[in-house]
Amino acid sequence: MAEKILIVDDEETLCEVLKFNLEAEGYEADVAYSAEEALSMSPERYSLILLDIMMGGISGVQMANILKRNPSTADIPVIFCTAKDSEEDMVNGLHLGADDYVTKPYSVRNILARVKAVLRRAGKSAARSEDTDKVAYKGLVLFPDRKVCLVDGNEVKLPRKEFEILLTLLSNRGKLFSRDELLHRIWPDEVIVLNRVVDVNITRIRQKIGEYGKNIVTRPGYGYLFVE
Repeated sequence: MAEKILIVDDEETLCEVLKFNLEAEGYEADVAYSAEEALSMSPERYSLILLDIMMGGISGVQMANILKRNPSTADIPVIFCTAKDSEEDMVNGLHLGADDYVTKPYSVRNILARVKAVLRRAGKSAARSEDTDKVAYKGLVLFPDRKVCLVDGNEVKLPRKEFEILLTLLSNRGKLFSRDELLHRIWPDEVIVLNRVVDVNITRIRQKIGEYGKNIVTRPGYGYLFVE
């Protein structure tokens, strides 16, 4: 499966050149012409972000700070691309949590080499991480190994059955689960469990996960699914 890269820059021609060359190297690449647009594109879906610093509205620096504060995007590698080329700018960019820093004008060959190197380092770090199996949608993050649920950075306590239901739905976004399917998955060894128990647990989950509760959708007569 190709790694997905998000290019964030207000220079449209540059974005298209980068997109073309990244896709020629086998990556999937999307483009956003502002930080605001990028933040609306579920950035947690990407393996790496190429981010221009000098943009109108939310700057690249501000966007990087937003990403690093959100648990679902904090670990996404960021390469700053900018016309600012002083040593101080470079140091400041790295202090913000950038994984690399390239200055304009730059060669496409240089960018491709940096992207490959950063993704390789990120892959090694992920292999060492205990939380490589985290499941996330925006600020809703589940760590199956540790049975931890975070909502916008705050831990929310979920009993085991609630956690397993949410994990099932979140791991299979867009898939409709009937009550019977959820019962057999979550209560496989219990002889008598009423369908109503699924509804009760779903209601409790929605209340606990804040704004993400609306992403758990009921299809009357059919069941439940998690939608983006």
